Amino acid sequence: MTTDTGTEAADHPRGPRRERLTLLAATLTSGPAELLDFLLPLWAGAALGLGATEVGVLLAVEMLSSLVARPFAGVLADTRDRRRVAAAGALLYAASATGYALATGPAPAYLAAALGGIGGALLWVAVSAIVSERLAADSAVFPRLFSAQETGSWVAFVTGFVLLVRIDYTGVFLLCAAACVTAAVLLLRAPGGPPTAPGETDAAHGGIRAVSRRLRPMLLAVALTTTAEAALSLLLLFLLQREFGLDVMSIAFVFLPGAIAMSLAAERMHTYVVRFGRARVLMAASLSGTAFATGLAWAPNPYVIAALWILSGLSWAAVMPIQQAVVAEASGARVGRGMGVYESAGLFGALLGALAAGVLYERAGWTACCLVAAAILLSGAVISPAAVRRMGVADTPPPAPAPAPVPVPVPDAAPDPEPEPEPSPAPKPPPSTRALVGHLALFTAAQLVLLALDLSWIQDLFTEDLLTTLNGGTPDDGAPGWIYGAGKIWTYIMLVDLLRTGVRLLRARP
Repeated sequence: MTTDTGTEAADHPRGPRRERLTLLAATLTSGPAELLDFLLPLWAGAALGLGATEVGVLLAVEMLSSLVARPFAGVLADTRDRRRVAAAGALLYAASATGYALATGPAPAYLAAALGGIGGALLWVAVSAIVSERLAADSAVFPRLFSAQETGSWVAFVTGFVLLVRIDYTGVFLLCAAACVTAAVLLLRAPGGPPTAPGETDAAHGGIRAVSRRLRPMLLAVALTTTAEAALSLLLLFLLQREFGLDVMSIAFVFLPGAIAMSLAAERMHTYVVRFGRARVLMAASLSGTAFATGLAWAPNPYVIAALWILSGLSWAAVMPIQQAVVAEASGARVGRGMGVYESAGLFGALLGALAAGVLYERAGWTACCLVAAAILLSGAVISPAAVRRMGVADTPPPAPAPAPVPVPVPDAAPDPEPEPEPSPAPKPPPSTRALVGHLALFTAAQLVLLALDLSWIQDLFTEDLLTTLNGGTPDDGAPGWIYGAGKIWTYIMLVDLLRTGVRLLRARP
């Protein structure tokens, strides 16, 4: 039986294209997955009339099915074609979103939740395994995966919330399903990987046990950090909703800057990993997370919370790619199994954090919860670097390869030149801003038209109440509302395009 190799294999000739299509599929599925997780409790109560206990059961079904399925997804990723495993997961995601759109009672919703949990296990374990195939040739593959996932998340949140007032939950769920089907097609179109070496497909359960023992130090660190992160995320929802009285849209915009920062910072953080080593960066990220959690205890308003959430996002942009790379390297040919148990540890920590957050919030209060989470994150400054050392992987990964130089054309009729000494490599040219200027000109022209039609969201942003405008503020139903919402989405995309180009220009400076 053939399948894809682990991280120890040489880079496959079609590896870069395989990676690009996989990352695009990750972007298309990560956004719907995050958006569904956010909307699910709201939809279950508003559309199905489920009580708090039934909503809790619905969320538990999805999480537990995903937790149970992940080790088996790892076996499939090691013994089957990873493209097909990932595509099957994307299709199950699509079936789950469609199930939510059509559900009329709790039983269909529970079934959709189970399908979503299993689909997530198959998709993300296989995608991580595919990406890990190029880790030996390019140490920045996991930061790129993280960036692709976070980009999909914030784009889906902005698009979903803008369209929610127009097409309701059913329409948003069906759009999520369409994105997942598109991702499945991309995964199936990706080139195949190299064949498995003999002896790689050992007994499934024995392989999982062996990999789990080897990864145990990192699994402990993963479970601890995700426990604290999940607790803080849920506590933030409680605080923003109950203490500051924000609605769902306003809460999403508090989280949005951090999501954008994560999508932009992951590859930049990798340069610090190459320079200072994994252990030092993990320690610094843990201290950053501790400062974030401590600051939350006395945050006076949502604007400060949004700024602190950016600090948390930067630390996660450093931590998660390191964890994934270490797990992939330590797992060797059993990288699918390694990713399966790694993600199971993360889900277990998330489940534990969500349960602990509710209890602590009711009994100890907001400040105590934040300080407990800060203490857990502070322990990561010791546990995470020690895990890297105990697992025997390199502390400093090789730098990501530079892009190939563009060949300079030579005129056909030129005389034979005198032999010259071989020139030194030319410095990497700064990224072109021509495309950005074109986008900005088109955006400006479109906004002038919207301004003339009194459908400009930017105009309302400066002339109306800020929170009201951020929450929606669409003037009418029908075509005017759609045009107004499209202008709002385009504004966010343009802002991120400006930020991304600015970051690239700063990185290209000598």
